[in-house]
Amino acid sequence: MKAKYLVLFITAFVGLTSCNDFLDIDPTDKATEKIVWSRAEYARMAVNDFYEGIPRLGSYNNYQCLAGMTEGLTDEFKYGNMNYNAENYIPNEISYGGMVLTASYVDVYMGVWESTYEYIRRVNEALSRLNASSLDSVTTKQLSGELHFFRGMYYFELLKRYHQAILYTEDLSQINTNKAMSSEEDCWTFVYNDLKYAGEHLSVSNSPTGRLTSGVAYALMSRAMLYCQNWNAVKEACEKVIAMGYTLTANYADAFTSGNSEAIFQYSYSVAGNVTHNFDGYYAPGGDHTLAGNTMYGGFATPTQEMIEEYELKTGGKADWSTWHTTDGTTQEPPYDQLEPRFHATILYNKSIWKERTIEPYIGGADGWCTWQVDPQTEGRTTTGYYLRKLVDEKHYFATQQSSSQPWIAFRLGEVYLNYAEACFRLNDNTNAMKYINLVRTRVGLPEIKGQSGEQLFQSLRHERKVELAFEGLYYWDMRRWGLSTSELTGIRRHGLKIIKNDDGTFTYSYVEVDNQNLDYPAKMNRFPIPLKEIENNREIEQFAEWK
Repeated sequence: MKAKYLVLFITAFVGLTSCNDFLDIDPTDKATEKIVWSRAEYARMAVNDFYEGIPRLGSYNNYQCLAGMTEGLTDEFKYGNMNYNAENYIPNEISYGGMVLTASYVDVYMGVWESTYEYIRRVNEALSRLNASSLDSVTTKQLSGELHFFRGMYYFELLKRYHQAILYTEDLSQINTNKAMSSEEDCWTFVYNDLKYAGEHLSVSNSPTGRLTSGVAYALMSRAMLYCQNWNAVKEACEKVIAMGYTLTANYADAFTSGNSEAIFQYSYSVAGNVTHNFDGYYAPGGDHTLAGNTMYGGFATPTQEMIEEYELKTGGKADWSTWHTTDGTTQEPPYDQLEPRFHATILYNKSIWKERTIEPYIGGADGWCTWQVDPQTEGRTTTGYYLRKLVDEKHYFATQQSSSQPWIAFRLGEVYLNYAEACFRLNDNTNAMKYINLVRTRVGLPEIKGQSGEQLFQSLRHERKVELAFEGLYYWDMRRWGLSTSELTGIRRHGLKIIKNDDGTFTYSYVEVDNQNLDYPAKMNRFPIPLKEIENNREIEQFAEWK
């Protein structure tokens, strides 16, 4: 395995720690542990297993929501299939709320309690054995930093869902079936200390590939500390990252390519190593099925008209979309070519060029149109008139390989800048808040914001996070931590532009609802329920009041 491109071959480690049945006469677990933690290369292989958790947190996997991308629970993204399966109807069901959101239902589709504590247990076991080993100081420092990062990462994921957690350390004697949850404050302090330890012990490098670096630890700290509203800690972490020499890519779309200057950490996939994902299969335009053989059809979810209208004109300011807010239809072309670069890097729309062909999201087109509720399955057709471009690999041809190897950019400088801007805003440093918002705006040629404060500046920050970080798995959680979900993701419906190609080659665009009921985000979703199994097995905890 090359350090530069970390592709995890877990089977190698499994093979290391197992033995053949005919030799398995005496217990070998302790001997195996001695072997693993006696040599640096073996210890690194053991820690490598935890790297698999990083992409699980991103849009290429379903850790954030078993039913698909969390954007599908918001006004950004619409899942089009009516059949009751994950990444089909269930995201709609969650977004519609109501009586379906029981404690058991939410635990199944959005809870991560059991799996996350399993990872934490394994991290603590590894830390315990590492601390007891005689490995050289350089190896011990690096691996200890990595393990503290992973523990901090997993506890952060618990806290953003449950607000409290049961804290365990590498002192394995403290493991007890009956153990109370710690206070929210103590839990956040625990996360901060783990990530600070990682930042101080990991090597400093601005290469996004290979082993974890100090920059990755501080990038995660900057994200995590937003949730506990520790603004000074956010600033501290961001300043550490900014000083390390990362630079924004000149072209926004390049920020999601392998090894770019903005990436702080990327998880590399490999077709040859059979370490792949199916993101392209789920979200590629439907024509990639009919023309290139995508066996998953694509188009599972598509960007909404609400998301399209969030993008600014190239010259700044929002476009006037009133002409296209008509159910009667208009032949006037939408102002797509007038919108800023992030729109074109993120969205595929009628007449976009994709894989040397023209996108056809209209009725009867190569990509096609799916009418919500009328057509039970999208079969690659768009429900909104658009497809997702960002994160989908334009160089991926399904006829050659079904699964994808597009890298996951887990942390990047653009997010850190916006984290810093939010911390400055909360600390009444409007000058620096605008400065770091403007860094991501000027990268795409947009005019700077000036003279803003209060609600106006907050709205600018919200807008930049929604656009800059679109479909990177952060928007749902941003709305939730801001306390805006109950008001702004309730009582609304999502829309699209239904497109008909006319005989003369022009197109008619009609504004249509793509929901059959209003979105509904109940306040109880601000803290997910504790699994029933945990409550039954642990006498020291009880269900949160909102879920009783």
